[in-house]
Amino acid sequence: MEHLRFGDALRSQLTARLDSFEPRRLPLEDRRQAAVVLAVVSGDGGQAAVLLTRRSKGLRRHGGQFALPGGRVDAGETLEQAGLRELDEEVGLELAPSSLLGRLDDYVTRSGFRITPLVAWGSGAELTPDPGEVAKVYRVPLADAGRPKALKTTRFFPFQPPLPALKLKSVGTWVFCPTAAILHQFAELAVHGRHTPVADFPQPAFAWR
Repeated sequence: MEHLRFGDALRSQLTARLDSFEPRRLPLEDRRQAAVVLAVVSGDGGQAAVLLTRRSKGLRRHGGQFALPGGRVDAGETLEQAGLRELDEEVGLELAPSSLLGRLDDYVTRSGFRITPLVAWGSGAELTPDPGEVAKVYRVPLADAGRPKALKTTRFFPFQPPLPALKLKSVGTWVFCPTAAILHQFAELAVHGRHTPVADFPQPAFAWR
């Protein structure tokens, strides 16, 4: 898809769409604040891609799971500062604050976090992931994430929640919420120009810890 090539035209398009996007804000209450970054970079053949990580298995929280670069906001940090810091620490991609293009909807997790996704325009710098945190880094093509056949719903619970869980086919396997929900919302906006709420889609039980 020519309109999804990594370059100035796509950056301008994403900026305009995010400027018109009204992100859903959820109350923090007793939750901890976290920020994740959807870093748009150049993938195979110059097509735009988003960085996705597989967390190291030895991590206390969510070890071995797929995640977007990010983590808890420390005291005295803004969301933007925390997201860019975590991006640098986890995958070795250092970006300036001017790289940030906008935000998506908050997502509240069963493990007690309010996640705010930030969209950043990446660079061509070589990635140097921290092996203590990241087992592998993937470049997920935006075009693939935006294909309807990549998305399915599934039931994980003996009871019936209001909505089924989402799972997204990517990097040769299934990615689950919250990462699947955030990727899906971004792909809907970036590829199709649609505003698709996803914050109410539940997580599978293995992601609660």
